[in-house]
Amino acid sequence: MKATRQIYDSSFKRQALELSKDRKNLSELARELGIKPTMLYKWRKESEEYGEGSFPGNGNLKLTAEQERIHELENKLRDFELEHNILKKAIAIFSNTDR
Repeated sequence: MKATRQIYDSSFKRQALELSKDRKNLSELARELGIKPTMLYKWRKESEEYGEGSFPGNGNLKLTAEQERIHELENKLRDFELEHNILKKAIAIFSNTDR
């Protein structure tokens, strides 16, 4: 039988991280919380790397503030390029028609 994957919500992860700041023995804390110590270490590393962007939820990207800004700008650029290409085609169509 396959073991089912346990999913923890972001509030649980944040509370576990707050508790881990005060404790020295993380293995014992993990055992008390009912999680594996490696998971607690992973959450701490993720929190250090992404800060407030940690634990965004299912399907969402973990991005730093700079990466979010870059992602937004890339989306805007893609939209503007699409609009530009449409306008170029429209100009070509209207300039070729006989009046």
